[in-house]
Amino acid sequence: MAKTNISATVTPRQLEILRLIRDFRERRGYSPTMQELGDRLGLTKVTVFEHVGALERKGLLLRGAKHKARSLQVCEEFEFPDEQRGGLRLVGRIAAGGPIEAIENPETLDLESMFDRGDGTFVLAVSGDSMSDEHICDGDYVVCRKCNTARNGEVVVALVDDGEATLKRFYREGERIRLQPANEKYEPMYPRNIEIQGVVIGVIRRL
Repeated sequence: MAKTNISATVTPRQLEILRLIRDFRERRGYSPTMQELGDRLGLTKVTVFEHVGALERKGLLLRGAKHKARSLQVCEEFEFPDEQRGGLRLVGRIAAGGPIEAIENPETLDLESMFDRGDGTFVLAVSGDSMSDEHICDGDYVVCRKCNTARNGEVVVALVDDGEATLKRFYREGERIRLQPANEKYEPMYPRNIEIQGVVIGVIRRL
């Protein structure tokens, strides 16, 4: 069944409770107790009971059995803001150098906002390794801003000579254009005709 965006029917505090229950169940396979919810949110157990009761009456929280501990479940039809199209859940930070604690934060990484989504933004799948030294690899996705001009040093999507599309770094050198690959196996291109389709503004990689 498709999820319904009914997040507007809950208060910010109730959304926090729903999110905590969801994340707790995903990590541990069972729900938090009322006391654990209260400790995490800085609320009394009585206040948590009141919020949970309100969410049950709205049909957004379900119990496996009445008064059974750790049986709370979020209604499957409820769509969290961080599950909506264009958003990814940002749960914390992870070090690429020395180790740090990966702390969970209830935030959303909104890809549409990050890349200023609109009619002028598009995505292309990368085929080939000519830009690998720029960390743009075969199988990646490049997010591009549609435009027909480029500045020196920008990575562009361009149509050249015979209409072939290519992804290269753009340089204007006097009367000619150089399209520079980022892999020593490939030579620079000096197209006679070039049509800029867009400029790369991001790279998405699935591991």
